[in-house]
Amino acid sequence: MRQGAGPILRCFAAVCLLAGTAAVCLAQDDLELTAKTRLFPAVGPGLRAIKRDAAGRYYVLASPGPGLTVFAADGKTLLQIPSGQPSADPSKPKPPIQFGEDCDVDADGRIYVSDRGANAVKIFSPQGQLLRAIPAPALLSLALLPGGEVAVSTSRGPHLVTVFNSSGRVAREFGSSEDISSRPDLNRMLNSGHMVRDAHDFLYFAFDYLPEPTVRQFDSNGYSRTQIELATIEILPRAQATRREIERLESHGETPRPKRVITAMGVDPESAEVWIALENVLFRFNREGNLAMSYRLFSPDGVRLDATAILVEPARLLIGADPGGVYEFARPDKQDSSANAKGSPKAQEKSTKTP
Repeated sequence: MRQGAGPILRCFAAVCLLAGTAAVCLAQDDLELTAKTRLFPAVGPGLRAIKRDAAGRYYVLASPGPGLTVFAADGKTLLQIPSGQPSADPSKPKPPIQFGEDCDVDADGRIYVSDRGANAVKIFSPQGQLLRAIPAPALLSLALLPGGEVAVSTSRGPHLVTVFNSSGRVAREFGSSEDISSRPDLNRMLNSGHMVRDAHDFLYFAFDYLPEPTVRQFDSNGYSRTQIELATIEILPRAQATRREIERLESHGETPRPKRVITAMGVDPESAEVWIALENVLFRFNREGNLAMSYRLFSPDGVRLDATAILVEPARLLIGADPGGVYEFARPDKQDSSANAKGSPKAQEKSTKTP
């Protein structure tokens, strides 16, 4: 069992501006990014995940419906695995997916779905037949690893990530939680998050509810590598206020109801750049963990777009919103470099060791 062993490079992305002009300058740093078009119009409400396989097929998960839909590169529907609540009539078959939170696809085309409604990782054939299920309570996100392993994140248990081997048994657990609440059960829930895997089988874990937006990178064995913390002058006061509110509510015996902070994350398979969304603001970090640029997202008709899923491709971004659907954006970092240089915030780095 490895719990974040090894050195970790902690990168703090900060904007250093004068207090009197901070809000104005920060707004100027956010470039506007408008979608070119909407894709897969049949998918909208409940959008959870967008994945792509080596053959160029797209796997789009939306819950509670329509479920997992596979699209060809041209947008044609190839397969649909439906989702829904089981019938009260025991004679009727249960839906293949009850409530999907995340999905992934392996090199052989097998489809993996994190089914929170069934407390199981469902594994489907390329044709959509259920092959097996791995029991796992309080499931959230999943990512595939070499050797048929599946990494999952949950809102329970002592670690952030649990890895199941090809036989469905727990192979290892890793990742320590951050201290947010004095209540262990609430603290674990506040440390829940979702994952993305890159082409080198590194795992990126985004803390969904941590007041300070944070992403950790692990290798496939569970060693911590890099931690990115977004600490702009706009975000830090909000994070501090959130922590104070949690303490206040707990002191009065009340249960805090936190709002999700990081709403989507994607990783460039070529450059290992990390993209995270805080609702409609998209942040791009280079492979060293430095904040490169931030963008405000809009639909083709100019409506604010709050991201719930990100797929980073070489020439474009696919960004999903609930209930808006999936939108195609041109890669702003691949466009005119002079435009992207405008107001680019700098990051500060410091090395620490994992406790």
